[in-house]
Amino acid sequence: MTAISKNANLSESQRAPRNLGALLSQRVAASPDNDFLFCENDGRRFSYTQFQQAVNRFSRLLQSHDVRKGDVVSLLMPNGAEYIIAYFACWQLGALAGPVNSLLKEEEISFVLSNSEAKTILINSEFQPQLDNIRKDLPHLKSVIAFDDEAQATRDFANSGATNSNLSDINPDDEAIIIYTSGTTGKPKGCLLTHGNLIANARQISEWLEFTKADRLLTIMPLFHMNAVSVTTLSALYASGSTVISPRFSASRFWQIISDYKVTSFGSVATMLTMLLSTYPDGVPAGLRTDQLRFAMCGSAPVPAEVMLRFEDTFNCLVIEGYGLSESTCRSTFNPPDKTRRAGSCGIPIGNEMRVVDDEDNEVLDGELGEIVMRGENILKGYYRNEEATSIAFRNGWFHTGDIGYCDQDGFFYIVDRKSDMIIRGGENIYPREIDEVLYRHPAVAAAATIGVPDPLYGEEVAAFVVLREDGRASEDELIQYCLKHLADYKSPKTIRIVESIPKGPTGKLLKRELAKQFQMSK
Repeated sequence: MTAISKNANLSESQRAPRNLGALLSQRVAASPDNDFLFCENDGRRFSYTQFQQAVNRFSRLLQSHDVRKGDVVSLLMPNGAEYIIAYFACWQLGALAGPVNSLLKEEEISFVLSNSEAKTILINSEFQPQLDNIRKDLPHLKSVIAFDDEAQATRDFANSGATNSNLSDINPDDEAIIIYTSGTTGKPKGCLLTHGNLIANARQISEWLEFTKADRLLTIMPLFHMNAVSVTTLSALYASGSTVISPRFSASRFWQIISDYKVTSFGSVATMLTMLLSTYPDGVPAGLRTDQLRFAMCGSAPVPAEVMLRFEDTFNCLVIEGYGLSESTCRSTFNPPDKTRRAGSCGIPIGNEMRVVDDEDNEVLDGELGEIVMRGENILKGYYRNEEATSIAFRNGWFHTGDIGYCDQDGFFYIVDRKSDMIIRGGENIYPREIDEVLYRHPAVAAAATIGVPDPLYGEEVAAFVVLREDGRASEDELIQYCLKHLADYKSPKTIRIVESIPKGPTGKLLKRELAKQFQMSK
């Protein structure tokens, strides 16, 4: 008996897409003239057809630079249409898009480009000076492509033929993105996310939140993070909806954008909600239309229940909190998109499996604390050139998040702490060891320890404790400036305390609680 695929009689637009280029083609075929992308800063708009045409033009430009399947193309640009076009152009060729955090300093950018062995970089002119200063340290980098304006960059390819790539050659398990996350060993790790990972998470998000072609999502999170890529771009595409891209979050302009573009939902972090409450204590300004706004999606760090409830009461907008990591493409859980959402909970798994385990990987009872582990079609393929980190993270068949939490009897998950020492400042992940290593390079420093301390705006702020060498001379301000020279501003300590010793336990483990007490006492 011959088995017949259940997709055998489906039209092309109904088949499950094998890759992200196929997903775009399906949506173009179904809604060619519908709006897909709006650029808030310059007023440009792209229908589905126009967006695909722009992607095709840029794909041909990449091919002219010998970009092929499996090559890494780094992206160093501000939020804008060009960023999204660049992603899809890479995916259409089977190349890996490598977004680079534009807040990084030169030596951090150099590490990402070198470690990923990027062959090509797409760069906005504002970042060209940084690249020029490190270019000699990047032997793998063959092409530098200025990409300030899509029409200008692709003018020589407007009338050329189709790309030489074949979408059928790109499989669900082929890598689509290499995105670097802060590393517990001090150096970032490159997460390899596949076409299948990204499509799965877009489907999970859009179906859970019931997005349709009527939804218009606002992207104010940076496109070098998976939140903006998965939650407000790919899920909009999956639902045949549209997305509005803004260069950055602006509290003073936020509600005007929501009104002008008829936005139905937006991605955010807790810091943004706090800033909106501070800027608009009396609610949405008069004369602006926000009745179409369904909810705010919030993640990256837990939202204080008080902030959530105040935001909902002040702006008549639900806050739907979720949880995930770059390693899970973005979102692994979401609260229900209605008033059954639970303040303080990060929600329910939206497609992947999750459970809470003890140190021996045994599942614990409901309500008991343990490490959150997960598996499913949205979980990363592995860490680039780091088999040890991959095997440790995926031990016993589950991806270990390093986050401590519990699950209640109704299946809602709660995050209460981090197994690692990671600091989350305004949605940005920061690992103390990376900062410690920079401080240790200062000639006056004998010992250093970095912790996260509570901050009313950013959730956490970075504070460091330093012991000077016997003959060492350095002020706290000098050490802060030293960090600012070598680290992204958001990673650099805002406070440094020079102390006689750093408290450690009998095994040499840093006593973070003692340092936190010292910080509070010295305020």
